[in-house]
Amino acid sequence: MFNRFNPARTFLKGAVAALALLGLAACEPTVGGGPSVNTSAPVPVALLVPKGSADSGDAVLAQSLENAARLAISDLSGVQIDLRVYATAGRADVAQQVAAQAVNEGAKIILGPLYGEAANAAGVAVAGKGINVLSFSNNTTIAGGNVFVLGPTFDNTADRLMSFASKQGKSRVVTVHADTVSGQLARNAANQAIANSRLNNVGTVAYQFSQQGVIAAVDQVKTTVTGGQADTLFLTAQTSGALPLFSQLLPEAGIDQTTIQYVGLSRWDIPPQTLELPGVQGGWFAMPDPIKTQQFQQRYSQAYGGLPHPVGGLAYDGIAAIGALVKAGKSDALTTSALTQGAGFQGVNGIFRLHADGTNERGLAVATVRDKKVVVIDPAPTSFGGIGF
Repeated sequence: MFNRFNPARTFLKGAVAALALLGLAACEPTVGGGPSVNTSAPVPVALLVPKGSADSGDAVLAQSLENAARLAISDLSGVQIDLRVYATAGRADVAQQVAAQAVNEGAKIILGPLYGEAANAAGVAVAGKGINVLSFSNNTTIAGGNVFVLGPTFDNTADRLMSFASKQGKSRVVTVHADTVSGQLARNAANQAIANSRLNNVGTVAYQFSQQGVIAAVDQVKTTVTGGQADTLFLTAQTSGALPLFSQLLPEAGIDQTTIQYVGLSRWDIPPQTLELPGVQGGWFAMPDPIKTQQFQQRYSQAYGGLPHPVGGLAYDGIAAIGALVKAGKSDALTTSALTQGAGFQGVNGIFRLHADGTNERGLAVATVRDKKVVVIDPAPTSFGGIGF
């Protein structure tokens, strides 16, 4: 099984993946309300993508984001969007420059950029002009003021999973996380979610982000689970990082999935080979509404050929939110108060809404792995209890 998906071979690649969208905030943007817009005319929207980056993968990602945004525009009814695309090269300094340029050229809102440091820099550049930034980052440390994150956050995912665990009668949780910036943020999200769901946090185990670090942590995880009489093991590792190795070593160490519920903070169905791993069988993880995701993938494929990048749907969501607000015909459509209206928006991966602190909440499904296949055991919600767009 591990010939095609070798844990040792893939482990270090996760160092980049785990932190790809994370970057510590340089400074917090000032609070911006938002501009006045003429909703009867085309609304200028700046799309910042990592085109021109030294990383060849960023070119593919940039094109997918632009494609998804244009697909969203084609789906709007009664709304005109003037999409203006700017290349950031995946760099914070370039993002800062083009964000300022975009606003000077008339942009009323900025969609993107992708990486946390770049999003923070863009937000700082335009905060004084009252322009909001809907970044594709999932890094909540850069959220706030005029910067919003559209990416799925650790906090949102952890809350969904721990709330579900509580409803299933689970009560005692051990969390395992990497001793990295990303791992510490994941640990904080897990701990807060455990508290929010009134579960008992009976232990936290940190490991060095290396193959040997994972191996060395297995005995400590077993001791902590046994000593804390845990019934739930919350693994924050990513499939591109430590998860494959943990999924092999923890069951071998005697942490039996029939008595201990494995829960994952990351998607366990990407890449598909992950579903073959022994430790994910019977485990729980959260994912966007699979029906809506499949519909988006099919429409994207018909329009452009091939599948969208997993991040691509965020560009569609950003345009969908902007379009819904502009369609209401109010000049304050792109202000902070409008963007954070409680009913939220319908996106290609399900419902979502933005919070005043710059974070987001997404309606997620809870899934498990049975016979190496994904099975949804708790569907994603379809509304936030209010009238959406």
